[in-house]
Amino acid sequence: MSDIGPLLKHWRNARRLSQLTLASQASVSTRHLCFLETGRARPSRAMVLRLADVLDVPLRERNTLLLSAGFSPEFQESPLAAPALSAVSNALEAILAQQEPFPALVMDRNWDIQHTNTAARRFFAYLHDNQEGTPPGPPNVLRRMFHPDGIRRHISNWNEVAEALIRRVRREAIGGVTDQHAQRILDEVLDYPGVPPSLRTLDPATPQLPIVPVRYARAGRRFDYFSTVTTLGTPQDVTLQELRIECFFPMDDQTRAQAQQLAELADETGRSPG
Repeated sequence: MSDIGPLLKHWRNARRLSQLTLASQASVSTRHLCFLETGRARPSRAMVLRLADVLDVPLRERNTLLLSAGFSPEFQESPLAAPALSAVSNALEAILAQQEPFPALVMDRNWDIQHTNTAARRFFAYLHDNQEGTPPGPPNVLRRMFHPDGIRRHISNWNEVAEALIRRVRREAIGGVTDQHAQRILDEVLDYPGVPPSLRTLDPATPQLPIVPVRYARAGRRFDYFSTVTTLGTPQDVTLQELRIECFFPMDDQTRAQAQQLAELADETGRSPG
């Protein structure tokens, strides 16, 4: 008996496909697919990859499917600093630099921040009043957003932003992007003081606006941003597929001018203004 059957059924249900639809799209018989899901038949390596492709299974989980079927993994997972990924690292640096003087960052599947541009370091240091290490643990978007000593106290529409962020985390979990580590961080931040219990029961499938503004305010300055999230196209490495680039864009001329002023003051003083 193969352990891959329940996993195939999980991904088929996650993609909301019937056995008939999946079998048709993968060019296999419904009977054979049923046998694969129930463990009455074992798939070939090619069949595992074909079904995973139709189901749009992330690369990390494709490796899991292969291992469950008794095959070796297909996709490599390289450190971002590996020489083989140097071209990608250079491209990421170029994207972040192009976003100046507005913040941009690169995060992984656990919402840990891997890279930031100068504007992001400057802006978040300004929000933290140049105090380092306020939220516990490594730099993480969820911790920074939800911790009472993080940037949450400077977001005037925090409830709206927090709800949208939790829905996004849960949608990505359904899509196979997050793992147990990310889930532990999510449970941790939902236990922070002042976080509404209602955020634990949000339905990720509920439609929401495609753009949620984030309104920051500190020391008489106001910054209204919206952000876009970019992923790398057709990656063949697990690490690269799981990277997300988030770029912040000003929603008005005041924010644009304030960001430029922060940059100019930092150039003059060597640190973010207090």
